Amino acid sequence: MQTTLFERLKMNSKHFHPVVQFNPAKEKLIQFDFTEKNIALQKINLADTEMFCKYINDLLQNAQSKFGIGGYNELRTLYSRSTLFNNDKDQNSVEEEPRRLHLGIDIWGNEGTEIFAPMNGTIHSFAFNDNFGDYGATIILKHQLEDISFYTLYGHLSIADLQNIKKGDCISHSQQFAHFGNSEENGHWPPHLHFQVIQDIENYKGDYPGVCKFSEREKYLLNCPDPEVILDLRKYIAGCI
Repeated sequence: MQTTLFERLKMNSKHFHPVVQFNPAKEKLIQFDFTEKNIALQKINLADTEMFCKYINDLLQNAQSKFGIGGYNELRTLYSRSTLFNNDKDQNSVEEEPRRLHLGIDIWGNEGTEIFAPMNGTIHSFAFNDNFGDYGATIILKHQLEDISFYTLYGHLSIADLQNIKKGDCISHSQQFAHFGNSEENGHWPPHLHFQVIQDIENYKGDYPGVCKFSEREKYLLNCPDPEVILDLRKYIAGCI
């Protein structure tokens, strides 16, 4: 029986370097809830980036947490903040089913937070996806793990991280290669990293859907396994807000 990407990642999980620096003995993580169950989200204008940033910062400060973790396979209401997730080809049309299911894990924290490569890889592609609600500065790495190749996507970066890099550049295990961007360069979001594992990148370059329609859930989750197998952060989560 053929080994799946998730199984292969799990077998090698002890060898991955942390994607962000976190000391569980001194620092704290909190789980963020961006589903319809979070009534607080209904009380703020999520399309107002400044207001959204204050909401996230207040959550982190009140919980005395270094990072907030945003869920994988989470059906989120917050994507209504941008028409990007409505799949509208015609601005006057109404898409029957918008994209709302999150395919990666978000790590919300301070602008400038350093990002490290979990394993050896090469730069597959990068882009500045400069739409409201988009990834902003984005880097995709290609990896080879024994007989399986796959990709990791890093979204909402600093635009400076795209300078002086090129396709095919080697990125070493534990190498610091990117940072959390500010809202002007990260797609107009509060500072955070969108981290996603992708088996088949198809023809995408510098981009890949990080949110899908719920009706396409099975297809996308199969191609984008839970990044927690690399991050290994959930066991440190102190609570959910």
